[in-house]
Amino acid sequence: MTETSRQFRLGLLINPYAGVGGPAANKGSDDARIQAMARAGELPLTAARRAQSFFEHLMVPEDCSFTVVTVPGPMGEEVLNPGKWTVELTGFRPVDYTTAVDTQNATQALTARQLDLLVFVGGDGTARDVCSVVPPHQPVLGVPAGVKMHSGVYAINPQAAAELVSLLLRGELVNLGQHEVRDIDEEAFRQGKVKSRHFGEMLTPEEGRFVQHVKQGGLEVEELVLLDIAAQLAEELTEDTLLIAGPGSTTFNVLETWQIEGTLLGVDILLGKTLLARDVDSTALDGYLHDHRGPVRLMVTAIGGQGHIIGRGNQQLTPAILRRIGRDNLWVVATKTKLKTLAGRPLVMDSGDADLDRAWQGHIPVITGFADTVLYPLGFFPANKELTDDELT
Repeated sequence: MTETSRQFRLGLLINPYAGVGGPAANKGSDDARIQAMARAGELPLTAARRAQSFFEHLMVPEDCSFTVVTVPGPMGEEVLNPGKWTVELTGFRPVDYTTAVDTQNATQALTARQLDLLVFVGGDGTARDVCSVVPPHQPVLGVPAGVKMHSGVYAINPQAAAELVSLLLRGELVNLGQHEVRDIDEEAFRQGKVKSRHFGEMLTPEEGRFVQHVKQGGLEVEELVLLDIAAQLAEELTEDTLLIAGPGSTTFNVLETWQIEGTLLGVDILLGKTLLARDVDSTALDGYLHDHRGPVRLMVTAIGGQGHIIGRGNQQLTPAILRRIGRDNLWVVATKTKLKTLAGRPLVMDSGDADLDRAWQGHIPVITGFADTVLYPLGFFPANKELTDDELT
């Protein structure tokens, strides 16, 4: 059996002052006076210990190439054991006394490095700062270290966060969901008044094992799941979006649910839910992309048992076309039953361009139902690896 390379790029961001207000009963850590006390050594800094606890409990499989991407200094690098983890540093270096601006700048520097998951350590103020700049497609997970913990983006504790990431590294089906970021007015809170404000939402992994998110006693009914997938995509699809629908029974059924006569084994072009062209070749597809000025989405599915999403029956999607569309505009749709047939193996990309395949590898969202998305690894066949006879069988 052939194996694909597996890698995971974990972003790490720490707010060093998160939680310093707790021992002082200050109801938060945003107060400049409290932070000054922490810098003077009068209050303990606990966020680094919470980050270290996360890494102590993190289990990385031997077949997973694992990299921690972080920033220099106390916002990440200083808590890592350099002999244990492969560490990649960004060019951004925070100031000695970090502020919300440093958190925002660090978030932007990290998410520019194509992370599979961004883990941040802090409280609600940190979640708010991350939320203000993080790309909407970037999965994040909070390790709780603050005083105020009202946002829904945090694991229960560092150990639970480590277990959740370990599930991803083992190839388990882990759901993604939009979770709320909230923060409380610290000054009002000190006066006994709870004023909570909604700041936004972030895409967060949840512990979603297979039997917890399916119908009828743990068995999927494929027809119903396909209806759910079509309903989810219909909610996300805007009228000005150029939708490229790849071949396969799953994508064909999505179009059929929308009462569109698609092509089972070809590539179709839609504007919103209006069919523009059926069974197009790469030249026609390139023309539509060239003329379109709005958003673009590419809908593909996986081959059951094999896991290929690119390079099997959809060679119309050339490397140049895929680069024009962009990884972030990819809609991968599959039932959880189909994903389980892969037995934990990654989805596969074989575009014919090894550099592109390598750039797109990592964990990607897979839409598996209505408001039901899992994070699943996407690998590629390493062109520079010399295979044994056993690996080729």
